[in-house]
Order: sequence, then C-alpha cells, then structure tokens
Amino acid sequence: MNVKEMDSTFLARDSPAEDVQVVKSSGSVLISARDRRYIDFLMGWCVGNLGWDHIEIRSQVRRSRSPAYVNPAYLYKPWAELARLLADITPGRLKKSFRATGGTEAVEVAIQIAMLSTKRDRFCSIEGSYHGNSIGAMSIASSDYRKQYKNLLNGCQKVRPPLNDKALDKVEKMLSRRNIAAFIMEPIICNLGVLIPEKEFMVGVQSLCRQYGTLLIVDEVAAGFGRTGRLFASEHFDMEPDIMCLAKAITGGYAPLGATVTTDKVAESIQEEFSFYSTYGWHPLSVDAAITNIRYLVKHKARLLANVSEMSHYFESRLSRMKFKYPARIRIKGLAIGVEVSNADYVSKRVDKCRQAGLLITAEENVLLLFPALNIDQKIAEKGLDILESCL
Repeated sequence: MNVKEMDSTFLARDSPAEDVQVVKSSGSVLISARDRRYIDFLMGWCVGNLGWDHIEIRSQVRRSRSPAYVNPAYLYKPWAELARLLADITPGRLKKSFRATGGTEAVEVAIQIAMLSTKRDRFCSIEGSYHGNSIGAMSIASSDYRKQYKNLLNGCQKVRPPLNDKALDKVEKMLSRRNIAAFIMEPIICNLGVLIPEKEFMVGVQSLCRQYGTLLIVDEVAAGFGRTGRLFASEHFDMEPDIMCLAKAITGGYAPLGATVTTDKVAESIQEEFSFYSTYGWHPLSVDAAITNIRYLVKHKARLLANVSEMSHYFESRLSRMKFKYPARIRIKGLAIGVEVSNADYVSKRVDKCRQAGLLITAEENVLLLFPALNIDQKIAEKGLDILESCL
C-alpha cells in the first residue's frame, strides 16, 4: 500500500490530500518524495514566516535540555520568560498570557474570558470570518457553520463587508444595546482573501467598544509576527485591544503553541472565576521554539520588515502586470496577498496548474492567496511569480 492509499484508508480529511508528499523543506522550498522541488508561497498558511529549516530555531529545539513535560500547576521559568516577551512586543497594555496549544484554543480562551469579564454572553464578528474549529470558535465565525451544526452558541451578530462607515453604523447599533461581551476580528482578514478594513472603521470600532463596555478581541493568529509589514496587524490601525489571540508563526512552525494575551484589567476581572486547563499548552519544546523565534524576530525586526516592504512592492508590481483571463483586483498588505478574480472556477484551476508546475499557492472561493516567507529573496520570488504567470 503506497502513501496515498494508506492516507485515504486510515486518515480522516475534509477533502482528498493534494498530491504533494513532503519529505524535506528549506527556506521557501518544499521537496517531495520524488525529489521534486516546490516553491512555497503558502508557508503553511502564515506559519513559516522565517522560512523552513531556520537554522537558529531548529538547532535550539534539537539541543534543548528542557524537561519532557511540566504539570500546568507547577512553576516553570521559560513559561514566565515567554509571557514576558509577549507582554513586551504586543501593542497597548496587553500583559497576561494564557497558555494554549494553537489558534482554536487561543480563541476559545478569549471567548470564555470575555463572557466572564463582562457578564455578557453575546458577540459581534465579521460575516464569513474564521476563528477556529471548536464549537465556541465556530459560533462567532461564519453563519455557514449553522447549516452544519444546529446547536452552536446563540447570540453572535455579524457585520458584513465592506468594512467602512456604513458598517460602523451597524456596529454601533449592535453594541449600543450593551449586551455584547466582545467584538472579535482579524485586523487584516487573511481568512477572507486578505480583506483590508478602512482605517476609520477600525478606529471607530475600538472607540465604540470602549463606549459601550464591549471588549475588543483581535485575532492575530494568521496576521501576526510580521506577516502584514508590522509585527502585528493591529499596529496599522493604532489599536490597543483588550485581548489578543496568537498562534501559527509564534514558533515559526517548529512546534505547536498558542497564546491568549489580555490586559491586567481583564485578567484581574476573572481571577476568581476563570479556569482553563490545557494539558499540552506551552509544552517545553514548543516554548523553546517560541522564545528563540520571537527573540530572532525582535533582533532582526528592522531588516525583516524592510524586506517585507520591498517584496510587497515587487509582488504588487508583478501581479498588477499579469494578464488574468477575467477581471482581477489585488489586495495586499505586506506579504499577505490576495488576488480577487471574477471567476471562481478559473481560480481553482490556476491553483492546480501552479502545483503541477512547481508552485504552491491556494484559494478561497474566487481569491488566489499568497503568503510567502518574510525573508524571501527576489530571485525565488521572481521564479515563483514566473510560474504563476505561465499558468494564467
């Protein structure tokens, strides 16, 4: 039985696996079992922001002398070190970190904290959004989940894009009832084809949350750690959230880890009530990877973000000159890149053609999505874009 047969027989998936069997990775390249090289413009969907096989992070994990496991009830110095690092780099007054294993768990923690802190049980989010796969996370995301799961939590009101002044008026009507625990969104919505809200909307949402006692939760699971040209996408809008959800690129892909970071005020408001037990939240090896990854990002922040800016301009310039078969519109913030094309079937077929030609990209409905590494060099970016252009 070959790998493909074994996978389809024993591994549960929501759709058949793509025909790429990865055995190695290096920089912006994945290498298959047949020694075929693929240029990776996905990086695990915003996970490998520093490229694959990053020598500093991998070597730190390999030489780790951390304990095999630490009971969540015990003291462990690297937990405190990582929490302090996150307090130092996150915007506003965020300070206290809650341990999680990934993005879904980080969002679930945020939901529970918001309900306990405000004594409210309703939420407001962006229609069509995605925040994870738990019942709680699906309850505050796209309305489509209600078609599959009838017993999702009630009480999440949705704001439909475009996110502009008109949408802000709708938000105020929702929040003015003073029964919304939290407004949650990605600052740059990678999961809606790199949807970029108007700054007035973002500034207005933060102001309305303060006015009506609603907590502001920013989901930086995909957009965080440099993806959009700032360390956090919230910084584009000068946001100071009450709660931030982190995961994906927090370890660079070397181990699973998530975090929910809150202000002191929020953490103190739930101190006597909140209990969230995560058996593998902040496993010692994951913490080693996260600390090494974050310290590298901070140390080389100026150089990395300068490269993001330079490559962002290069990608936008190349994409704007490409001849798509149907009308196309580019949405780009840093190296979060969406190309909206007016024909979804055409988009899906381009993804397949690119994979066959040696380039890995993806699509959400009618939007081609590209999430290259922050440190990608122009030579490999040019080669990947040449493949894309040849497949149009």
